[in-house]
Amino acid sequence: MFGNYFYHEIIRKTIIAFGTLFNNIEIKHKDKAGGTASVMRVPIAYGPMQKFLARIEQSPTIRKEVAITLPRMSFEMVGVSYDPTRKSSTMQTFRALNEDRKSVTKAFMPVPYNVNIRLSVMTKLNEDALQIVEQILPYFQPHFNLTIDLVEQIGEKRDIPMVLNSITMDDDYEGDFTTRRVLTYTLDFTAKTYLFGPVDTAGDIIKKVQVDYHTGTNIKTPSREVRYTVTPKALKDYDGDKTTKLFEDITENTTEFQVEYGTELVAKSYIQIGSEVMFIREISGDTIRVNRSENGTVATIHEIADPINVLTPIDDEQIDLDDDFGFNESTELFTDGKIYSTTKQKDVEP
Repeated sequence: MFGNYFYHEIIRKTIIAFGTLFNNIEIKHKDKAGGTASVMRVPIAYGPMQKFLARIEQSPTIRKEVAITLPRMSFEMVGVSYDPTRKSSTMQTFRALNEDRKSVTKAFMPVPYNVNIRLSVMTKLNEDALQIVEQILPYFQPHFNLTIDLVEQIGEKRDIPMVLNSITMDDDYEGDFTTRRVLTYTLDFTAKTYLFGPVDTAGDIIKKVQVDYHTGTNIKTPSREVRYTVTPKALKDYDGDKTTKLFEDITENTTEFQVEYGTELVAKSYIQIGSEVMFIREISGDTIRVNRSENGTVATIHEIADPINVLTPIDDEQIDLDDDFGFNESTELFTDGKIYSTTKQKDVEP
């Protein structure tokens, strides 16, 4: 069960995304006239608060009048726990289309976990702390959603709520006048993320379904058999074949018009001019009679020399997974294991 290595870096991505929320916070100091004396971007780094406090206490520049290490912020992961309120079936799977558009990746449904993250704000002056905290709190009511690409392999992007749970403040008054004062605001968050298991990249997209009907109980040598086959049918042109061109302007209501080469077209088939799909009812020389606005398209005006694309099996092969598509159907009848009748329902008049 645990023999297949995988690492999607989901917890790491969640923590990094959390830290980027606070990397553009600034504080301003004013002069006696009310103007801006200085503007400072507050640095933020990953690590425990105690590490930065220890560094401040051991710094050789502790007695300098100008603080060079404060204010600053730090964040760290302090725990991970399972979230039963977002539980889904762990045996359920879903499929995602790969970049080659020809195969799919199968993965089990993700498992909900809460990642506890602590943000610490350390300042020398309370005014600095209040400026920082007030730039954070209005965005959390009590959560703020971040879109994170959890598993790049399957393109799984999800909105991860960052929930603000609590805020505490610690003001250290102990020590003599030579001891540096450190104000610490601690904000505890919960990131409601999802963890994915290994993904299976060996899947192919199903593009053909075949059903065999047997009338007898002897399946090996049936006396009569019916085979029904279904494949995807393109509802629009994909390859831009430009088989022929319009030989005249047509309006939204025109159903009979001339094309440049009528011999290049086939009756009882679909064509596309611009974004409109039409069904060819009849062909007489270079004149064709059509049904307009097929496959949910809208009849529009078309001009002479507009290219005419034909919907062919080549287009059927290029259907994207997310596109709408129809079905090509065929029925074959067998006698003594031999085909004696085939009926194809492809490109027929609706």
